[in-house]
Amino acid sequence: MEKVTLQVEGMSCGHCVKAVEGSVGELAGVSAVKVNLENKSVAVEFDADKVSLDTIKETIDDQGYDVK
Repeated sequence: MEKVTLQVEGMSCGHCVKAVEGSVGELAGVSAVKVNLENKSVAVEFDADKVSLDTIKETIDDQGYDVK
């Protein structure tokens, strides 16, 4: 398992948390997702053999947020 913390701009409320955690959490290979609004970050634990970091970033981007 790999762990990464991404900086994500544009998240500001509970709906944002639900959108990001829900969409990323549904990806095959993702075992944990935790959004921190205060730090503007998303911590993800995933199996790199099943899902790429680029796919995770694209999924967050598709929800309307800017991954740094």
